[in-house]
Amino acid sequence: YHRWGRFARGGAKLLWGEACAVVPEGRANARQLMFSKENFPEFKKLITFAREEHRKSCGNTDDFLIGLQLTHSGRFAYPNPSVVTRDPVIDPFARFGKERRPMAADHPVLTDDYLDRLQDAYMEAVKMSVEAGCDFVDIKQCHRYLLNELLGARQRPGKYGGSLENRTRFARTLFERIRAEYPKLIIATRMNIFDAVPYRKNAQTNIGEPVEFPRPYLNAFGVNLENPLEPDLREPIEVIKIFRKAGLQLLNISAGCPYYNPHFLRPADTPPPDGYEMPESGLIGMDRHFRMAAEIQRAMPDLPMVGTGYSYLRHFAHEVGEANLRAGRISLVGWGRGAIAYPDWVLDLQKTGTLEKGKACITVSYCTTLMRTKAGELGQYAAGCVPRDPVYAKLMQEIRKTERETKARQ
Repeated sequence: YHRWGRFARGGAKLLWGEACAVVPEGRANARQLMFSKENFPEFKKLITFAREEHRKSCGNTDDFLIGLQLTHSGRFAYPNPSVVTRDPVIDPFARFGKERRPMAADHPVLTDDYLDRLQDAYMEAVKMSVEAGCDFVDIKQCHRYLLNELLGARQRPGKYGGSLENRTRFARTLFERIRAEYPKLIIATRMNIFDAVPYRKNAQTNIGEPVEFPRPYLNAFGVNLENPLEPDLREPIEVIKIFRKAGLQLLNISAGCPYYNPHFLRPADTPPPDGYEMPESGLIGMDRHFRMAAEIQRAMPDLPMVGTGYSYLRHFAHEVGEANLRAGRISLVGWGRGAIAYPDWVLDLQKTGTLEKGKACITVSYCTTLMRTKAGELGQYAAGCVPRDPVYAKLMQEIRKTERETKARQ
């Protein structure tokens, strides 16, 4: 409520809600929001609260859109991974509760029957979203979570793997079902268009380096199969056109995976505790993101697309966002980490035309540190901006105190 209230009061007109698991085994962590009949009254209360906070701050909610992100975390589910394909390149990065270790050779792969049932769980979550008052739902297909992994599952047998028709079947069918049952609901997706490969920390330099990979590398989406460190957007463009025909109305692109190559999606001056020093300037990663977004938007100029990747620019983000809008590279400007640090950035732009340096995100990864630290009551701390919000600064102080006490005992 603290986080959503700050977002709602900040002046932005599209509140793209956080990831909410559609089944218990699909959560990425113990604190992640989850759709259930028991949780539904609180979901509805949260949406109503956000709308009222926006009305009190901005005077009008007629042009204020709220949506939720529907997800299954797949191989990054907590506490046990759920995979749709085995991959020797990314299986070593498996997470089992608080522990990170390679996936065993006999770890099971989800069956087609499970995926069929999961479709119904997504539709139940869509129904709850509509009844809670959402204007749109995001069918999450990014960051190597389950639906993203399906897009690259060239070596999976059965109706959900292999051919492009099969790899798009789950999301495509889901879009068609939503459009048929809820024609007034806006259908959105946050989607990886470039997966890349995992990076490991160099023991001497702490700089991230790509792991070894086979050529061709067949388990990633949006990559040059002979060199998966390079994007190839031909297939993502084809896939988005397929989804558009099935009912997709709003797109946000992303890249990489926050667990093992975060510099592709959120470059940072200070890496998270389980991360690595960036192998390239954050400006290079940001430019790559903008170029990929522009290529997608040019291919589908009539598809509204939210451009992201701006937070690394701090208080200059709005200048670049405006440039991308004027050039037709995107349709809307979205902030992720930047909005956590600076939720009222839109109001400040309306009042002064500028952003305040002292309120902007400084990309030190403390929000990720809170989320990845497992000593909290629920196995994770509430995540927010430590430098800009005293609520989360206190939590970081608690973490540091626990670390000092543990070190002293040792």
